This record gives sequence, structure tokens and C-alpha cells, in this order.
Amino acid sequence: MKTFIDLIAENVKEAFVSAGYDEKYAKVTLSNRPDLCEYQCNGAMAAAKAYKKTPIAIAGEVLEHIKDREMFSSIEAVMPGFININISNDYLARYINDINQTDKLGCNMAQNPKTIVIDYGGANVAKPLHVGHLRSAVIGESIKRMFRYLGHEVIGDVHLGDWGLQMGLIITELEERKPELVYFDENYNGEYPAEPPFTISELEEIYPCASAKSKEDEAFKERAHMATLKLQKGYAPYRAIWKHILNVSVEDLKKNYGNLNVYFDLWKGESDADEYIPQMIKMLKAKELLHESEGAMVVDVVEESDTKEVPPCIIQKSDGAALYATSDLATLVQREKDFAPDMVVYVVDKRQEMHFTQVFRVAKKAGIVKENTELVFNGFGTMNGKDGKPFKTREGGVMRLENLIQEINDAVFDKIMNNRSVSEDEARATADIVGLAALKYGDLSNQAAKDYVFDIERFSSFEGNTGPYILYTIVRIKSILNKYLEDNKIEDSTILAAEGDSEKELMLLLAKYNDVIENAIQDLAPHKICAYIYELSNAFNKFYHETKILACEDKKRKLSYINLISLTRKALEECIDLLGFSAPDRM
Repeated sequence: MKTFIDLIAENVKEAFVSAGYDEKYAKVTLSNRPDLCEYQCNGAMAAAKAYKKTPIAIAGEVLEHIKDREMFSSIEAVMPGFININISNDYLARYINDINQTDKLGCNMAQNPKTIVIDYGGANVAKPLHVGHLRSAVIGESIKRMFRYLGHEVIGDVHLGDWGLQMGLIITELEERKPELVYFDENYNGEYPAEPPFTISELEEIYPCASAKSKEDEAFKERAHMATLKLQKGYAPYRAIWKHILNVSVEDLKKNYGNLNVYFDLWKGESDADEYIPQMIKMLKAKELLHESEGAMVVDVVEESDTKEVPPCIIQKSDGAALYATSDLATLVQREKDFAPDMVVYVVDKRQEMHFTQVFRVAKKAGIVKENTELVFNGFGTMNGKDGKPFKTREGGVMRLENLIQEINDAVFDKIMNNRSVSEDEARATADIVGLAALKYGDLSNQAAKDYVFDIERFSSFEGNTGPYILYTIVRIKSILNKYLEDNKIEDSTILAAEGDSEKELMLLLAKYNDVIENAIQDLAPHKICAYIYELSNAFNKFYHETKILACEDKKRKLSYINLISLTRKALEECIDLLGFSAPDRM
């Protein structure tokens, strides 16, 4: 289905061409002066120089070919050459009724669906999730949902950190604490226990202790390196411990990601790509891409168009060890084998941009991915505290994600209890739903690449540009619909042409839905959906305060109001699902 703005632009293009001007000048935009008009075209200003005429003369000529079209309630040329456009209420109502009959409110499903892998999450096993993991999880989950909405085949991969020195550190520390375990008995030949020799709490305490010890004790650090090497070479006892670490960690991570309403299709880690590394290095050598530099093996990735230095990509250190780039390239080899994706999107800290520039160039240069495969770096900024520095606990440490979730849920719970009309149990259940919206909307409403200030008090507010405000709007609509349905049935879904300004404003915003969603998906930009639903919520609340919806005596008009707010509810609920949260039945 064509977007509303495209339909307007088509008419304006026809008029420009009929008047003898290039259609490229017929760009239509939303008005930046809504007090004067709803849409505008400034093309006559640009065309004036090319055609050596005044802008107002060109605008006047174009107007002669468009002024009588039914789409417009008014269209005029104003100095110095703007074309101001207002839409016919009848035409707008027809478009609104058309999108109301479609599953996705006029959004076009992908003509050629892509296979897309989204790499997000990036947690390390044996460590708790902390606030640094929030943005990747929240943004990645939303992008995954957005692509799926239009029919693409999307695979979300958590891409765990499960194969580095931290594994050797844990094994070495575990041996010091529990030397009696069979994993450390060289003479043991039996089956290894099915039950892990530690809980998640113990595991989360073991790693930081081992990490700190390795910085002070060289012998311990060397033993950890040896343990890592033995693990990676397949030493059975250490592989058994490693599997316990994975199982215990993944079970806990699934629970914590689940609390964020974040779900992955793949729980693969760096270890899964390890088997592909030797063959990949052999291929890089065969293609004469790999050469020695200061003892390391590297691939040159500099390009003539570079405006800043792009260092060679290090594939193997002088001691033969692999690096993150090696692992990421091998992961691409694996993804190509398993899925042959058309696109791979990495939702990671923006400070990793150079790393991924190097990886992407090697992947294309070596033919690890197809020439037309899109490799996309979607870097995000830092979540900061009110002091402008990375968000910390009150004591100055890194906050666990589950504690951050609890803090924002408690803030919402307190607000609900201050205006208590529900039981404490219902208030707590509602606070969990609203708290998640506060957390996710607070993050996603910011452009991903920008740093932002995480403010629990502001994010949990039921007023302003917040998740709770959006949910409050949806709950208000649900309440009106429930009251209507107590005495009435909805037998006709028709929405009549608007009578008032606030009603038309709401309809104009609903007409933008498909354009907003398709643009947000194209730009990987959840913040555009947030901006839209805030605007839509404001328009609904203005309409609600100015209109007697349930008290309207004209039954046809009342039903039209009900159908209009039902469509508003559907648009809002579709959007918040794309953002990864939902609305309660009441607040």
C-alpha cells in the first residue's frame, strides 16, 4: 500500500511535469508550520535557478495543474514560492479506512524477504549481566522485531564470550578451592558428573576473584594461560568443567534476558567458531592476503578513499593466538555456511567501529561473505548517570542489570501506590510491566549512536515523553472501549470524515503509520517509532479531552469515534510490541 505522503507527492509530481518542470522538484514534506498548512512543497524554490524564473511564478504554474484535485481541501502558492497543502477530510477518511482493513495498517511486506542475522547481547559466561549489556539487548531485540514485522527471516544470536582466558582463570581458581574434584585427578577415567560443581552465585564470585589474583600472582596467571590452552586443545576434564560453566551461565542469562523481554534464536559463542579458524587462516594464506608484520599475521585493509588511518587487521599474534577479529571472521564463515545471510547486523558499542571496519573489509576481500552481503555496524552510545559519566551504583560500582530493573520497577510501584485504586499485588504486577516500558522506552527513544542520561525519576514518570505515559494512553483507550462494549456491539468499522481539528490531527498521524514504520526499519532506528507514538499519544489525549466520545448522541458519529480510537490503540500496541514491551489492562 502506498504511503499517504507518497500519494500526495504523486499528485504534485504530475502537476510539476504538466507545467513543464522536472519531477525531482516535487518533493513533499510535512509542514514545518502546521498552523499554516499540513504538508508543503518547496520545490519551486530550487527550480527557480534552473529555469531562470521566480519561485512564485513556478509555484503558480504548478498550482494551475493541481488546484482542483479531490485530495486537497486547499492548496496555494505563497511568497516567496512555497506550495502549502491541506488535505480533504473525506480523502483522509478513505485512506484511514483502507489502512484499518489491513493486518499491518498499510505497511508493505517485503517483496524479496532477506535472511538477516542480528548479533546482539554479547554477554560473557560466568559473569552477571550489568548495565553495560542493556543497550545491545534492547536495541537488538527491537531491530529483530522490526525486520520480522515486514516478513524477513531473522536470526538473533547472543554471541557469548565463552572461549577466552576467563575460562582458564575459572578452572584454575576452582582447582585451588576444590582440588578433590575428579576433573583435577589425572588418574580418573570415569564419566564426569552431570551436576555442576558450583552454583551461578559461586561462579559469579569465582571469576572476579581469579581475575584479581592473576594481576598479582604471575604463577597463577601462567597456570590460567596453560589451562586455557588445554581447554582449547580439547582436554576432556576441562571441557567437562567448561560445559558446566556454559550450562549454568546460559540458564541464568536466559532468565535475566527474559526479564527484559529479550529472546535469542541462537545461543552460540566464540567457541562455536573456533573449529573454523584453521581452515580460514589457510584460505587467507592461499589467497596471499595474509602477511607477517612485527611477528604477527595481518591482512591489509586500507582503501584509497580512507580519510583516516585504518590499521591492518591482526589475524594471529606472534605466539599463534587468535584475536577477536579472528573469532569474528570465523563466526562469519560459520554463519555463511549455516544461513547464507543477505545481511548481518552487529548491535555493539560504537567504540568498536574500527574493529568492525577491519573485519568487514577482510570478509569482503577474502570472499568469506558474498559480495552483495550487507555487513552493518549499528554502534550505540553510552548510558550515563546524571553526572554525565557511565552509569554506576551509588557506591560507584557497575550495577547489575537485575538491580537496575528492580530499581525502576520499585519507582513505578511507588507511583502506583501513591494513587492507589488497586491491590498491592496488582500494583506490583502492573509495576513490572510498566517498569519494563519505562526502561526500554527510556533507552530506545534516544538515537542509538548518541550517549544519553539514564534518569529513573524521569523515565518512570506517567507524564511527558516516557514509556508509562504511552501505556497510560493505551489503558485509557481500553477503558473507553470496554465501557462502550458494555451496552453496544461494533458492527461496522467505518471511520467518518473528521469534524473537528483534534480529530483530523489524530487521523493525519494514523495516516503516517506505514511511512514511519517502513522508514524506521530501513534506518534501523527504533527512536523514530518512539517519537511517533509520543506524538500519536499526545494527539489522542487532545482529542479525548476535546470530544465527548461516549456521551455523543449521534450513534453513527459515536461509533466512528470508537473505531478511530480502536485504530489508535492498534497502532500504539503494534509499535510497543516492535519496541519489545506491552501494556497492562489498567494502571
